[in-house]
Amino acid sequence: MDSSTQTLLDSVTQDSHLQLVLALSALLVLAWLANFIVKQILLKGIFRLLGQRALPDAATQLAFVARLANVVPALVISTGVNLVPGLPETLITIVANVANAFIVLTIALALSGFLTMVNGLYERRPDAKSKPIKGYIQVVKILIYALALILIIAALFDRSPLILLSGLGAMAAVLMLIFQDTILSLVASVQISSNDVIRVGDWVEMPQLNADGDVIDIALHTVKVQNWDRTITTIPTRRFMTDPFKNWRGMQESGGRRIKRSLMLDQQSVSFLNTEQIQRLSRFRLLQAYLTEKQHEIDDWNKSLAEQGKEPVNTRRITNLGTFRAYVQHYLKNHAGIHQNMICMVRQLAPGADGLPLEIYCFTNTTAWVSYENIQSDIFDHLLAILPEFGLRVYQHPSGMDVRALQLAAPQPIANSGN
Repeated sequence: MDSSTQTLLDSVTQDSHLQLVLALSALLVLAWLANFIVKQILLKGIFRLLGQRALPDAATQLAFVARLANVVPALVISTGVNLVPGLPETLITIVANVANAFIVLTIALALSGFLTMVNGLYERRPDAKSKPIKGYIQVVKILIYALALILIIAALFDRSPLILLSGLGAMAAVLMLIFQDTILSLVASVQISSNDVIRVGDWVEMPQLNADGDVIDIALHTVKVQNWDRTITTIPTRRFMTDPFKNWRGMQESGGRRIKRSLMLDQQSVSFLNTEQIQRLSRFRLLQAYLTEKQHEIDDWNKSLAEQGKEPVNTRRITNLGTFRAYVQHYLKNHAGIHQNMICMVRQLAPGADGLPLEIYCFTNTTAWVSYENIQSDIFDHLLAILPEFGLRVYQHPSGMDVRALQLAAPQPIANSGN
């Protein structure tokens, strides 16, 4: 060793400040080197060997591993700070405590990322929509963050976490008050999952909250519903256990959607059919069997009346309303868009000031919204157009055109001519 090198070593040995700077620099370089080796060599190797084969989006799914790698440089600093000469004991304690708190925080964030990955992988399962675990994942995350907070506080103040935990008993009432929404939401999430109340993709309707659309997300505290106008309504999870709502899943799974709509008929247009009208309606393919059978039934009944049957008032006769109702029933039975294995009927409801309701009650063989509306519209287009063939009229309130027509039809007063 030459004299210049020896002189440099002697000066370093004698200068305590220079030793401190060099030691701190060496510690930081060592921490950086450990971080570089872990992230650039080990992690990339893990991604290549494991991630690319197991997961298509490995960089996203295994992000928690990269976060967990931050623990290594923190461990180097926490351990090596004790070896730095000349540092005050207070500063060593502070640096070590902060590094330990950072390690706890990093582990908590990594565990949270791992749980997110687990939820993402679970959502790829076919039955994930019927039994989501996102709410349970969020509960576990809350517990992890709560435990991490206690350990971080204990590490920063250099105290045992048991001391902090012992004080939580007195704060139980306060914590229950603070986390009451979380507790209620947790109970609601368990009930929703166990009773299969709602699933992602269900069409739900909750008028009191202006929600009418598909469920797009079920979390611990909230359920998101995308309405048909593409807006999103966020509903507290517990409201699905306390408030009434309608779930259309049963309709979607049955394969048929109900049509329940009435034609309002003018009651003054209801009448008996004469022989000429019956012959004219016999041209309808759907009415031929009905009219023949009905006429035989009525003839047999009228024959049993003997002499009384000579008076038309005592006999039974075919009505245009009954014939039209039979026509609609046969029309629905032969319609390609109607589900023939579900209930299908045409019935009269109680007459009122708006006319006589003739209700069509049946189910389409599709649950798609657009197709359903098209089938329903086609049916009523046809019925409204063919209604005059039966001598029936649709009832509607008088409009301005009706009033104008009456005014034009009324005789005009003769103007007096003056002398």
